[in-house]
Amino acid sequence: MPDPGPARQGCVLGFDFGEKRIGVAIGEHLLSIAHPLVTIDEEANDKRFAAIAALITEWQPASLVVGLPSYLNGDEHELTQLCRKFARRLEGRFNLPVTLVDERLSSAEASQALRQTGITGRKQKPLLDQVAAQHILQSYFDRLAS
Repeated sequence: MPDPGPARQGCVLGFDFGEKRIGVAIGEHLLSIAHPLVTIDEEANDKRFAAIAALITEWQPASLVVGLPSYLNGDEHELTQLCRKFARRLEGRFNLPVTLVDERLSSAEASQALRQTGITGRKQKPLLDQVAAQHILQSYFDRLAS
């Protein structure tokens, strides 16, 4: 997957991949601010990629960002390889550059951010993945700025 390199232009979609749900966030290189967009709550790959295709058609992103999970010590686990496969499929299917971004603790940060806004417990579930995607995409923008 390409390194973010110099700042690009245009919209970016960020993904928090999970086996049950995929959180999606959106941002723009000019502002470098990520926003939660939607949670794709599908387990079937054809439905997942149809939903992603609809988002790509609607938002016309210049690039995609996928969170890459690992253990806190940096070691890979089963979901790491599934995320790499998901990123390769996105790149191949939509012919867009895909950047992998370390997502360690993104779900914990998302949960904390939701708690700070008063959203707790089960009320977090429909929002958690897209807010995690927002944190992943924001970390991508922050890395570009530094």
